[in-house]
Amino acid sequence: LEMETKILETLDYHITFPTAHVFLTRYLNAGHADKTVTYLSYFILDETLLCYDLLKYLPSELAAATVYIARKAVGRNGWSPTLLKCADYCEEDIIPIAR
Repeated sequence: LEMETKILETLDYHITFPTAHVFLTRYLNAGHADKTVTYLSYFILDETLLCYDLLKYLPSELAAATVYIARKAVGRNGWSPTLLKCADYCEEDIIPIAR
């Protein structure tokens, strides 16, 4: 592990943890989100930080549920085939999280 750390430092490579924000950005791009869906999704995702009960979900699941809620709120289909391929979650997987 020491050698791996030295290699990463030499290459100036930084390891990070995947966050819900990274997944949200990816899902919004895949879903061709307009400004309304985008802003609403970011707002909803920010609000999830205040809910202790949501800590049990993966960042990718929270991002998927956020996109689902925002799309439904503006009258679009909650989930699309493109989002299914990108996120690897089907609508039935994220509905319980979105509630």
